[in-house]
Amino acid sequence: MSGPRLSTNPYKGTRDFYPEDMVLRNWFLGRMREVAERYGYEEYSGPIVELFDLYAAKSGEELVREQIYHFEDKGKRRLAIRPEVTPSVARMVAARLEQLVFPLRWYTIANLMRYERPQKGRLREHWQLNMDIFGEPGIRADLEILSVIVDLLLAFGADSSMFRIRVSDRRLFNDVLRDALGADQEQVQAISKAVDKRSKISKEEYKQWLAESGIRPGKIALLDEVSALSLEELIARLRSESRGAADMRDLFALLGETGLAEYCDFDFSIVRGFDYYTGTVFEVYDNSPENRRALFGGGRYDDLIGLFKKADVPGVGFGFGDVTFQDFLEIHDLIPVSLGRAKGVLIVAFEETPYAEYVKIARELRAAGIACGIFLDPKAKLKKQLAYAEKKGFAAALLAGPEEMEKGTVVLKELALRRQVVVSRTECLPKLKEWLGT
Repeated sequence: MSGPRLSTNPYKGTRDFYPEDMVLRNWFLGRMREVAERYGYEEYSGPIVELFDLYAAKSGEELVREQIYHFEDKGKRRLAIRPEVTPSVARMVAARLEQLVFPLRWYTIANLMRYERPQKGRLREHWQLNMDIFGEPGIRADLEILSVIVDLLLAFGADSSMFRIRVSDRRLFNDVLRDALGADQEQVQAISKAVDKRSKISKEEYKQWLAESGIRPGKIALLDEVSALSLEELIARLRSESRGAADMRDLFALLGETGLAEYCDFDFSIVRGFDYYTGTVFEVYDNSPENRRALFGGGRYDDLIGLFKKADVPGVGFGFGDVTFQDFLEIHDLIPVSLGRAKGVLIVAFEETPYAEYVKIARELRAAGIACGIFLDPKAKLKKQLAYAEKKGFAAALLAGPEEMEKGTVVLKELALRRQVVVSRTECLPKLKEWLGT
């Protein structure tokens, strides 16, 4: 072929998943599904392409202006590759609003695209577990979502020393800014954006952002002061009733009563960047000094269905990305050593034996739940076939040449332990199941 060769690299910020990578992915995505379904959540899925307006309406200025992959199709429609799932699931709920039975408990594992600067813990494409409850306005739904998160992390062997869930409330945040800083609605929105980005920008950039939003230096100092207060201290500063304050107090009381307070802290500075959050917000942080960052987060969004239909359907949920989570698993040494350990059997082929006999043996093994493959070149030497079995990670090899076929026996080799036994065809399945733990 003439001309320059194409690059073998994937697009920047995306990943190729080779078979050995899929072992890890299937393990942790499978465990996520187990926990979700243990809580009674039902799986759904949606398209990877949506109308651009779906995100422009509520997702937040930064996401829309800087991070969305968008294009115009041949019908002149403005489309976007989904950067998040929440707007899509809200659209799906609105589409069948009259037929659905509430409250809904739904989950999905979807791939998302954002035009970001690839770095540790952040790529342009990632997979994300989303879990949501629709139709329950009370904090019992918020409590359940936090409980799911705790059980998700515990299911992977984490404990309370490894992570913290930092919880706050957008309504409380807004009320405190109005009471303590005298901020108007426009300033409240600007301050929330600055506070959300505070850990990712310098102190000077943070102060400049606030100053450009009309917040005087004295008020900035006051904001720093109230950000360090406990929930009860903040509530004491309020001059008016706050639904957010009442819900936070009740939520933390329930967390204490259910034993979940061990994993959760109140943190006034948690606001979340998306514009659709209306109440409880939270972020899960890694406690490791090597990775002190937010792993994922979520919150309550009670107005999102209203983008599609005149209806009051509250929602609360979270999105749990695979990139930061894999970092978490590796840093805390939570990936099992046995993960990906060989479980299958290679059937060695001999030229003198009819190939159809090996197909029959393979079908017997597969019917019994034992994964197996047949070496496809019977002319290959035995040494080459066994070397292939070891390199490909087979746990055992099955040999049945003309002599074994005549006697009705097979030779089984357990490759890791370098041992072999000769058994009858009827003893073959029980012995392989014993070796493979099937």
